[in-house]
Amino acid sequence: MKTDKINPADNRKCDCGSNTLVLAAGELQSLYAQSYRSRNIILQMTCRAGKGHIGADFSCIDILTVLYFKVLRIRPDDPTWVERDRFILSKGHAAGALYVTLAARGFFPESWLDSYQELDSNLPGHPDRSRLSGIEHSTGSLGHGLPVGTGLAAGLRMKAERESAVPRVFVLLGDGELQEGSNWEAAMLGSHLQLNNLIAIVDRNGLQQGNCTESTVRLENLSAKWESFGWNVFRCNGHDMEQLIWAFSSDKESDKPRVIIAETVKGRGVSFMENNPAWHHKVPSAEEQRLAQEEIMQTLTAIEGNEPGWQTFVQRSQRL
Repeated sequence: MKTDKINPADNRKCDCGSNTLVLAAGELQSLYAQSYRSRNIILQMTCRAGKGHIGADFSCIDILTVLYFKVLRIRPDDPTWVERDRFILSKGHAAGALYVTLAARGFFPESWLDSYQELDSNLPGHPDRSRLSGIEHSTGSLGHGLPVGTGLAAGLRMKAERESAVPRVFVLLGDGELQEGSNWEAAMLGSHLQLNNLIAIVDRNGLQQGNCTESTVRLENLSAKWESFGWNVFRCNGHDMEQLIWAFSSDKESDKPRVIIAETVKGRGVSFMENNPAWHHKVPSAEEQRLAQEEIMQTLTAIEGNEPGWQTFVQRSQRL
């Protein structure tokens, strides 16, 4: 299959799962505002805790915002609902982004975020399903999320009472994580089993701890690799909400699993953090925190105030 480069253009109507999703007036603006509110909270959490992976959090927060506020079939007040979609954060070091999103979506009180990474907190440095509602699988050791997600997707399909109720399984992977061979075993099995309820998302920021992915273990041509394993492949700007929604809505009728290669920027939203591997797990100093918050709030104010050009700014990237 030829890789599709997502270009939603004027497409405002997206078919996700069993529901037709329409971006209502102001909804796109609301999604972007939520992602920048989340960035501000992640910044405060990381600085308060003195630890975290803020670059990874900022890289994927737009993806998580679209998933939890637009795509996933979930019930925060009934987190074990049988027909819910499942989400696995395979790049578990980005737990801060997931916690902020779960809290904003109503899975637990936002006041709990103050305990991020404290001793015996329900919000440790990597997600723990035994501690928190909304966590489907404990992650942290890279390369485990997709294998677990593949088995989960297969089991849910077998268990479903009717075809229309087959829950979907979404797995968010780091691009450096794809250097783990277990992912490709899972990719091979997912294709063999024709798991069209399995959707992988690659946070393709091009960086990993200490260096860029292509200098560590080269991944490109990444689309061709996934295609060779029998997956339908889509590439999109991982900071463009419309492109993400379009990508998540594509190929519903296919009998293949799907991967969305979301081209992102590590540290997205704070200029001095962007595309810098030092911010993989660096904690901002007091002055860096002040500057970062100022930049994030400037963007959030522009979005909420509907200032001219805000949409161009939030979608821009030196890399994409």
